[in-house]
Formats: sequence, structure tokens, C-alpha cells
Amino acid sequence: MYMARTLLHAAGGTAQLIAKIERTEAIANLEEILEASDGIMVARGDLAVEVGEATVPALQKKMIKLARQKNKLTITATQMMESMIENPVPTRAEVSDVANAVLDGTDAVMLSAESAAGKYPVETVEVMARTCVEAEKSQESKISEDVLRGGEFSRTVQAIAMSALYAASRLNVKAIGVLTQSGTSVLWVSRFACGVPIYAFTPEDKTYSRMALYRDVHPLRLDNATLDHDEQIVRAEVEMLRRGVVQKGDSVIFLFGDAVGVMGGTNSMKIVKVGDRPVV
Repeated sequence: MYMARTLLHAAGGTAQLIAKIERTEAIANLEEILEASDGIMVARGDLAVEVGEATVPALQKKMIKLARQKNKLTITATQMMESMIENPVPTRAEVSDVANAVLDGTDAVMLSAESAAGKYPVETVEVMARTCVEAEKSQESKISEDVLRGGEFSRTVQAIAMSALYAASRLNVKAIGVLTQSGTSVLWVSRFACGVPIYAFTPEDKTYSRMALYRDVHPLRLDNATLDHDEQIVRAEVEMLRRGVVQKGDSVIFLFGDAVGVMGGTNSMKIVKVGDRPVV
């Protein structure tokens, strides 16, 4: 993975690298693989051949949990809606499989033959989307105590993200807004389910596309080149109002960095009442 990243950078690429976990050796070296990767794919079909199908569900939970602890993405794949290759409706077991992947904490679920060669690709995507939304609704809306008692933070952005999540779990906050260049702070916030939607505002096309994979995150474009933080926040409020996400008087938490336009510098949190300030 390190060699792949070196070659990618040498070619001028900036894409994220996802490790497909499908071998017994990969499970044994999962922590090292996560350190070297931007995320992992839980390739359950190939993995089942290696370790046995009965072992895969527990390994799926283990991999997703560890990836979230290390601030990495997780994609869960293979035979999620297999019967819909030929049938217009899934089995109850398939619906439960998708829902449980969401409840485990996966960032994304992936189809393969169902949408590539199946008879009902659109219906399959629609069923999967509905299942994911319903599973997300049933999430625990407060941060667990073991998360709050976690170890020390190695980066400022981790402390800011946890502060926002703690505040969101104690206040009647309707949304968390993040002003971001690289998306790093957004990924940290999305690692913990707090029952509050995250709206990530960025001027960067690559960051916008990247954040589409992040769990509970709604990426939105906001050109911040000539705006200070207060102006950015007001414009972000206007956009959330326009989308019906919040109403005037609602509380929203915003995260941002002191230096406008600088990547990786999120160090501030602000709680605002929507509509309290004039539109810029």
C-alpha cells in the first residue's frame, strides 16, 4: 500500500487508497493495513472462502469498529442484495444484512452484479437506500460513555470534533456544519453516531466528492475565498434554510479553522442560532 501511494503521488494523483480485505493474512495485519490506507473494503465473499462463512459476521464488526477508531473509511460489499439479480424484491435476510452493516457503523454499502448485470438495478438501489435510511434512524442518538472515556487525542481536530459531538448530544442541535478544505475534520466528526446530520461546506471539488462516502455527511459547495468565518457561517445557514434542514431559531454547531483557506487547521467551534444575524 505504501508503494502504491508513492507511485500515485509520483504520477500527480491525490485519490484515496482503499484496501480490499479478503485474505486471512490481511486480518492478522489489519491495524498495519489501516495505518497505510485511507479505508478498507470488507470483501465478504472472498473472505468467507478463506476463513469460513460463519466467521465473517464477527470479523465484519471487528473491522468496521477498528476502522472507525482509526478514522478510516469502511465499505461493506458482496452479495448484499444477491436475489435481486433475478427478482424485483429482496429477501428479508438481505434487508437485515444491509441494515446490520449500517448499524455496525459502515460508511458505505456496495452492490456489484445486482446493479451491473441484474434485471432490476434501479429497484435494487432504491431498496438499499431505504434500508440504510431506516437503519440510520434507529441509531443511538447519544455518544456512548466508552467513547467519552477514550484515550488522549493526538490532534487538535480530534478534540474539536469530540467537543462538537458532546455538545450536540446535550443540546437540542439540529445540525453540525463544518467549513472545510480537506475534509479531515468532517471525517473525524462522522466517526461517532450522535443522531445529528453533518453538513460539510467546501470550495474544493475533490473534497466534495471524497466526503460523499463519509457516513452521515451531506457535502455542499461554498466558495470561501473572499469570506471571513462569520460570512461563511451566515451563507451556510442560508443554504441549510433553503434546503429545509433547519428553521429560524434552531441551534447549529459550526466547526472551522482560524486561517481561511488553509487545509488541516480546524481548531474552533461556534454554536449559533439560525437567523440571528443579517444575510451577507
